[in-house]
Amino acid sequence: MSALRPRKSGGVLLIAGRELSAYFDSSIAYVYTIAFVLLANSIFMNEFFLVGTVDMTAFFDLMPLLLAFFLPAITMRLWAEERRQRTIEVLLTLPIRTIQAVLGKYLAALGLFGLFLVGSLPIPIMLFALGDPDPGLIASGYLGLVLFGALFLAFGAFLSALSGDQIVAFVVSTVLGFALVLSGNDQVTAVIDGLAPELAIGTFLHESVSVLPHYDTFVRGAIDLSSLFFFGVLSALFLWANALVLDANRE
Repeated sequence: MSALRPRKSGGVLLIAGRELSAYFDSSIAYVYTIAFVLLANSIFMNEFFLVGTVDMTAFFDLMPLLLAFFLPAITMRLWAEERRQRTIEVLLTLPIRTIQAVLGKYLAALGLFGLFLVGSLPIPIMLFALGDPDPGLIASGYLGLVLFGALFLAFGAFLSALSGDQIVAFVVSTVLGFALVLSGNDQVTAVIDGLAPELAIGTFLHESVSVLPHYDTFVRGAIDLSSLFFFGVLSALFLWANALVLDANRE
């Protein structure tokens, strides 16, 4: 049993390395990272100089909408590009399990997302140089970002596996991402509830579907077990569904 473990982890790392190389060889990693970092940091700095508060709450509040756009740009090519180039059949005939291929590509996407987060580190460095921000609040905010990104990358990869076109995968992932974020906005909830007060659809979406309330618990400094469970279980389910779709292609 122990002899199998290196082969399993090796298969995941092999696919992850292959995918990361593709990101950097095509300059996708550089373009996405630079665009995201410049946009996110410049918006925060504008807010910071207007308000002057030495904390990152404004930055973390901004991230869901930005990531709902940028993360589908990472995942759209994961499987759709393999279908377009007809290399998915070759990939699935390698002596690795389907879930290893799924986890390898997912790990590569997480690695690129990690570059996004590293690019934001000048913000907390600046805040600590200027004042005395709460390190626990910043750490929990970053944890929320990691969990948020992990979930969006998981369902983005799943939708890419369903599609044979990158643009379709990007559009569907982006629409779903914005829906999951905006349904947690109080104003959007009130508008939807107002359309059919007796059904309270907006409240249902806010409490049961949206990722925003769970993400906000981390931004406000609380490590909530139910929110950890929410992000972890949903991410795992999407990865499992991704593997099921690819297994169906093997048959």
